[in-house]
Amino acid sequence: MRRLTAALAVTAAILTGGTACAVGGAPRIVVTTNILGDVVGQIAGDQAEVTVLMKAGADPHSFGISAREAHAMQSADLVVYNGLGLEEGVLKHVDSARSEGVAAVEVGARAEPMDYRDGDAAGLPDPHFWTDPARMSAAVRLLADEIITHVDGVDAAVVRARAEAYATQVDELDAELAARFARIPAERRVLVTNHHVFGYLADRYDLEVVGAVLPSGTTLASPSASDLASLVAAIEEHRVPAIFADTAQPARLAEVLAAEAGVTVRVVGLYSESLGEPDGDAATYLAMMRFNADAIIGGLSG
Repeated sequence: MRRLTAALAVTAAILTGGTACAVGGAPRIVVTTNILGDVVGQIAGDQAEVTVLMKAGADPHSFGISAREAHAMQSADLVVYNGLGLEEGVLKHVDSARSEGVAAVEVGARAEPMDYRDGDAAGLPDPHFWTDPARMSAAVRLLADEIITHVDGVDAAVVRARAEAYATQVDELDAELAARFARIPAERRVLVTNHHVFGYLADRYDLEVVGAVLPSGTTLASPSASDLASLVAAIEEHRVPAIFADTAQPARLAEVLAAEAGVTVRVVGLYSESLGEPDGDAATYLAMMRFNADAIIGGLSG
């Protein structure tokens, strides 16, 4: 129905002396998170207009969108979203766009998702698949297929070539990180994070997440006294040298926990769920992953 309406509008424009460009224009892809936005932009290039809803540094669990952005979703050729519950404030708009006939791809659900292994979310699917570059490489090829299938007017050969070139870069990143993480001594290969976000990275590179300040897959949760006590015990048992907290979230809670543990634990900032500013250290997915690897390796070596 949406495309039929657009076609009728084009016909009306022609009959009244107007042009089809007044209605159509470049194909449009709307992406919810800025991490996927960067990846989709790399794949689409100049073949489509890519609109990213989530601003740099925002929290995907709590960011919202304007009425105009919601309308953009409903009039897009394709909506790309992470899914698995990540974009808690935007998923209703994805559903609304889909009800209007807009194609939508839930990337996380098609990236062989893992379940959370412990904490409040144990047994539920973990949406943070992008911390595993191997899964992201597969997602790049998936997204190319979705763009070619659902976005009219793109050159399939160009999209496919761009996707393969970018997937090669992601594969090279994977090999690079595997070699770097492998050099961390076995007794240092433990992570304590602000919330459960690095399960995929740990699984990919043989690290162990021994605890999280927020024992949940969302930053909207709150830790109980028993949660904090258990985490303090894990920090002491594993002699954890650093707590890794998202740069988009205040580190105060992690700092308080470090003080309660009675040991010297640094708080190291990572870009776990959002890219940084365009002129910063984590402006792209590839840059973000390398920044985080540097920070984790440095934190565990300190």
